[in-house]
Amino acid sequence: MNKMNLLGCSLEELQRLCADEGLPRFAAKQMCDWLYAKRAETIDAMTNLSLKARSRLNEIACIGRSAPVGCQMSKDGTKKYLFECRAGTEPQYVEAVYIPDDDRATLCISCQAGCKMGCRFCVTGQQGFHGSLSAGEILNQVFSIPEFDRLTNVVYMGMGEPMDNLDSVLRSTEALTSDWGLGWSPKRITVSSVGVIPGLRQFLEQSQCHLAVSLHNPFADERLELMPMQKPYPIADVVALLKEYDWSGQRRISFEYTMFRGLNDDTRHAVELVRLLRGLDCRVNLIRFHTSPNSPYRTATAEAMSRFRDYLNGHGITCTIRASRGEDIMAACGLLAGQCR
Repeated sequence: MNKMNLLGCSLEELQRLCADEGLPRFAAKQMCDWLYAKRAETIDAMTNLSLKARSRLNEIACIGRSAPVGCQMSKDGTKKYLFECRAGTEPQYVEAVYIPDDDRATLCISCQAGCKMGCRFCVTGQQGFHGSLSAGEILNQVFSIPEFDRLTNVVYMGMGEPMDNLDSVLRSTEALTSDWGLGWSPKRITVSSVGVIPGLRQFLEQSQCHLAVSLHNPFADERLELMPMQKPYPIADVVALLKEYDWSGQRRISFEYTMFRGLNDDTRHAVELVRLLRGLDCRVNLIRFHTSPNSPYRTATAEAMSRFRDYLNGHGITCTIRASRGEDIMAACGLLAGQCR
């Protein structure tokens, strides 16, 4: 018998479980408290449930927590954790990256094993797609690292495309932000996308978490060479959709822009990027390309990145150069491949 995983369940789902099993309705709130606030690892730890209730729950359910099966530490303090999951029919491995930075601690988590998007420069995309994670498997990456209590931010920027697994992503962010869950502010969470428009629209309607869009080139034909999803979801259409929403409040939109030498790092691209984003309250994060084996792409120079940043800032678009972390353990942007064992 395959047991139900409780981690990832909402209060409403647990209330239905209680009704089906003849448990009092208030037991669902108690379970939520144990799952999320107290981070219980076993049903037996839920001591304010009756022995009868715990016995029945043990028969049909489990918490759904599992410890990392591997960990690597970078010389800069970044840690890459490896988790086993059941995405698809076979066991798969995904990675989560813990990034400490003074008074901030960010966890970059995965939502899929592999990825369908096929971005030419991304190691994750090169390994193909092997399945989507459940909400519980996404949350397990957050709840099962030793540094959980230090976390200030979670970013859905690991393996996979969040808008291609949107139901599980939204279920997991709900557990992180709801009163019955961790109760975090949505401002602590950023969800990324290459620009899958149907999923983006649903996400923007149903979530107040921050959004990061992988842009990388403002010219349609050049972006298509890097990102096949440019064909069904042109970046101009993605930006047009984003301009329909109000970004002046607490929710923030940013664009990720990986810098490639000779491909997207000159003034021509900066001018077109300003034109594309004009009128949208946003920021641009410049990312140094992290060279992977057999890659035809090269990293832009520090001087080119600085000139690009200064041009954008000088033309009304907030732009920063993101510090590179964890490259020596293949934990930096675009390098995750489920192989840190």
